[in-house]
Amino acid sequence: MTTTIPALMRDAARRHGDRAALVSQVDGPISFRDLDRQADLVAKALVADGAMPGDRAAVWAPNMWEWVAAAIGTQRAGGVMVPLNTRLKGGEVADIVRRGGITRLFVIGPFLGRYYPAMLRDESLPDLRRRIVLRASPDQLGPGEIRWEDFIALADGTSDAALAEREAGVMPDTLADIMFTSGTTGAPKGALFDHRRSLGGGRAWCEIAQQTPDDRYCVFGPFSHNASYKAGWVAGLMSGSTVYWPESYDPVSVLDMIANDRITVLAAPPTVFQQILDHPNWRDWDLSSYRFMSTGATVVPIELMKRLQAETPIQQISTGYGMTECCGSATHTRPGDAMERIAYTVGTAIPGTEIRIAGPDGKSLQAGTPGEVLIRDNKLLIEYLDNPEATRAALDADGWLHSGDVGYLDVDGYLKLTDRLKDMYIVGGFNVYPAEIEKQMSGLPGIRQSAIIGIPDQRLGEVGHAFIVRSAGSTIGAEEIIAWSKANLANYKVPRGVTFVDELPMNSTGKVIKYALRELMKSV
Repeated sequence: MTTTIPALMRDAARRHGDRAALVSQVDGPISFRDLDRQADLVAKALVADGAMPGDRAAVWAPNMWEWVAAAIGTQRAGGVMVPLNTRLKGGEVADIVRRGGITRLFVIGPFLGRYYPAMLRDESLPDLRRRIVLRASPDQLGPGEIRWEDFIALADGTSDAALAEREAGVMPDTLADIMFTSGTTGAPKGALFDHRRSLGGGRAWCEIAQQTPDDRYCVFGPFSHNASYKAGWVAGLMSGSTVYWPESYDPVSVLDMIANDRITVLAAPPTVFQQILDHPNWRDWDLSSYRFMSTGATVVPIELMKRLQAETPIQQISTGYGMTECCGSATHTRPGDAMERIAYTVGTAIPGTEIRIAGPDGKSLQAGTPGEVLIRDNKLLIEYLDNPEATRAALDADGWLHSGDVGYLDVDGYLKLTDRLKDMYIVGGFNVYPAEIEKQMSGLPGIRQSAIIGIPDQRLGEVGHAFIVRSAGSTIGAEEIIAWSKANLANYKVPRGVTFVDELPMNSTGKVIKYALRELMKSV
């Protein structure tokens, strides 16, 4: 059994050679062997550039083979990889780069009508030594930026023996990645994982989906997310499956991929499948290859699940539950489970994982009694970066991860989620934490107080809604607030509506009563 992600890549290249490891709809396939070679070049370039074991490199780019090569190459050189979502704006990325002590940044050049490195040009980033720009022309480069091709050329300065020596120092307990996940404190928290834990996330998914080299696995969402990284391309390397991803997320693009590439495994938020079934001609596509479908991340409508079962040829439909802090999966439904269980629960604990429900006193609750969901297994985060208080709040002395979610177990051990202790809501599969938005919004002139809640949305599951108390004399309007949000926040964090109030409902300790705002929305 391989014990590090770079060793996994080596083993996959040996076992699967010229078979396709990744297939892009734009670039076509890259083989396991060529991907391994590209990771070698990245690692050699980093060593030649003076990168030391433990140095941190971030990847801020859309899904592409260079993303995976940069990640594995960083880890092969003994470094720590930090994934960044392309939906983040410059200020959000700069904050992570500074707090994460990131020394090198692999960043896409032109993408979605923007030149991404330009978003960081006015930011103070004293520790950042290199900005390696992917798919940029020389005339686009700014100060301190180097093209991917020119950086890779540095690899000639590192011998095979020097790389082998560096790679030999990468052990199962070597830090592999820092996954920044927003928290209720208003600032993203960096969850630290070593190689053993990160591989555990991939292994869990392979067991759930029963993936083999015969599978064509479509990962849905960015590689910066655990589901497309550890349960995505890492799982692909582990199983020998070929990994695909859609270049756009409209139903036609997804249907084309399933039909044309004969996709066998695909996991996505419920909204994706709802959009597919809402397409008037979805039956025109051949979906007969699709054997394993998984969903979760938000409320799963029972009618959607029934339609998928009755109207599509998908062989197995499942739901599951997990989070970044446990490397992805914690529970999952099983083959043969009744549709009501698949829709209304998130399954039972996966092998190697324990789930228990705890009351406020920390004691376990009996079946049917709701409480906080606690998770324990061997792939939980080590700690949060430079945040011992948050670590103590998340991980107790007995090794249980406190999820912040409320749910209960039935008599057969199936978990049903009922609420959230935290205020987090989910927009189309993306976690949104109101405190982070509220903190940033507090700096907007004309706003005295703000409170963000998630409200139901037919397409995305939930969207944000802002309650605003204006400063004295302010005439700021909803359009200005939405425009500011679009300019400063990832698009899934942008509130879709604004309500102005004279004051926010507060409890005796001065905290906003969010449930009162939700009730207010019901009456609007």
